[in-house]
Amino acid sequence: MKNIYLFLVTLILTSCGTKKVISEEKKPLYEVIAQKRDGGAKIQFYEIISESQEFLMIKNDPDLKGKIKSNDIVNANFAILNLGEKNADGYSIKIEKAEETEKNIILTIKEIAPEKEVIIPDVYKYPFTLIKVNSKKDIIFQ
Repeated sequence: MKNIYLFLVTLILTSCGTKKVISEEKKPLYEVIAQKRDGGAKIQFYEIISESQEFLMIKNDPDLKGKIKSNDIVNANFAILNLGEKNADGYSIKIEKAEETEKNIILTIKEIAPEKEVIIPDVYKYPFTLIKVNSKKDIIFQ
């Protein structure tokens, strides 16, 4: 009889073990790292930064210090969205929609014009946005 009680107590104690539960925080699909009205390129283009060499360029930028970690390139892609040359202030670019499919990330880009465009002769702005896409899937721009 003692053996049966001992067996039951052992069974109860071993079945009530503790289990470590890891809560994984769901990251947003993308994050805006920098958005500036000037400082981009003269032509409009979208560039995906997924290689280590390209990543060093933005990682070492003093304006982005603390916003990008060294290991971000392992789990994320970055994209530079350049609007090109504008002769008025107030233009910007934003992600209107972000969608994740089984194979890729689809980003719908929208150019935002200023409410009142004031053209300034011989003054040009080069708006751009830098985003971090929290996925290593291929990125498609629309």
